[in-house]
Order: sequence, then structure tokens, then C-alpha cells
Amino acid sequence: MELVNALVIGDTVGKPGRQACRALIPRLREEHALDLVVVNGENIAGGSSVTEETVHELLTAGVDVITSGDHIFKKKEAAGVLEANPRVLRPLNYPKGVPGHGFVVASTAKGVKIGVVNLLGRVFLQSVDCPFFAVEAALDSIRQQTKIILVDLHAEATSEKVAMGWFLDGRVSAVYGTHTHIQTADETILPKGTAYMTELGMTGPYRSVLGRDIEQVLWRFKTQLPGPMDVATEDVRLSGALIEIEVETGRARSITRIQRRLNSHA
Repeated sequence: MELVNALVIGDTVGKPGRQACRALIPRLREEHALDLVVVNGENIAGGSSVTEETVHELLTAGVDVITSGDHIFKKKEAAGVLEANPRVLRPLNYPKGVPGHGFVVASTAKGVKIGVVNLLGRVFLQSVDCPFFAVEAALDSIRQQTKIILVDLHAEATSEKVAMGWFLDGRVSAVYGTHTHIQTADETILPKGTAYMTELGMTGPYRSVLGRDIEQVLWRFKTQLPGPMDVATEDVRLSGALIEIEVETGRARSITRIQRRLNSHA
């Protein structure tokens, strides 16, 4: 049975995260014969949102689709970037009329079509439309083009991510979480064939607090005052998951957690 290999990468933070993608994605593509690479890029531009230059940097590094989350519109130019490039997604469940696209159907080098859907959770985050109703409404349209569908749920609450996994089991190929930056160890294939993982983890500097300068974050916690939160620079890693999917059925065959250090060949 023909298979496709997808690499999905968690929140990529600032210049260090982009450096990790540039250096490691080409190696991983060759090592695992990857057909598709999806990166959550909502933090790629100085730690928040996207720019034309940072998107170009990821796409030329071998990224096929860029998903995002609640920070996607923090930079003014982000709306224009989203409108100009359908491979850069904003959450599907933003209200009607918001610039950009919530899903895309991409083609691999072999001509296999793969749908990628971007959703935003609502628990402890901003008020947007219901992600469950939004993805359900889009599935028929996507399934007319492909049975292989990946869903990035950018959400704070573990319960919301787990619930989405069960909601979509058997209807999509994979559901995985982004946003909280701490990789979980619960990768699994659900009973009806959907790969699931609660959180892919961060791609960026791990000598940090979720990618930000440690002392600056500690100062904010201790004083409760606003202040800078610069992107940190040390111990840069790429985090995500490798997913093997059957082309004919769209069912996931396997999901494997992955984490690589930028300055290591291991």
C-alpha cells in the first residue's frame, strides 16, 4: 500500500527557530523520505506573527505549509502575507471576513494531495467561532479532493485538544496540538485510524521560558509589571512528529515523536 510521510513541527520561535528549520528540515527530508512538511509559524517573526521575509525563509527551507494561531495578526503586514500565499494559514474558525485561509490542499512531489486544516481553541484564549463546528463544515469540501487530512489545533487547554482528537477520529488522518510549547509524550493512533498528539512542542531556544529570555520572564512574574520578553538564543531544538499515512484510506499507520538539537548530528 502506498504511504506518505509527513513531518509536523511545533511553534517555531523567532530567528533561532527559523535557523533550526533551515538546517534540520533538509536533513530530515532526506532521512525520512518526507512528502510534506508543516510548520506552525505564528511566532517566527521576532517571536510573534509573520512577515514576508520570515515566511519566505521557511518556504525555501523546505516547508510546504505554515499554520498559525492566536498571534498571527500581531504584525500589520500579516494580513497581506496570508492573502498572497494560500500555503500560509490562519485559524479556520476566525469570524467570516477575516483575511486569509483556514485550510489548504497541497500536492506532494508525487502528486498526492494532502489537506491541512488550522484551528484555534477557545478555552483560555480569545473568543472565536467554534472549532468543532468549523472543521466539520469544511471536511466535506476537503474530502472531495483527498482522504489525507492533517489538523493543527492551536489551543491552551489539554482537554480541548483531546476532545478534538476523539471528535475527528476516523474522519481525518491526524490531529495534533500546538501553542503550549512543551512536547507531550502521548502520541498514539486512535481506534478509527487517526494519529493524535496533544502538543508537538517548541522549535526554538530551550534555555528559556517557552522561547523567551529567562530573566525578563522572571522579572515579569515577580513584579507583575509589563516589560520586554526577548527571544532567547541558546540550546536550539526542532520538535514535532513524523506521521506515516496510507494514501488509499487516509488512515495513519504510525506517529513518532521527534526532537533534534540544532548543533547535534544525533
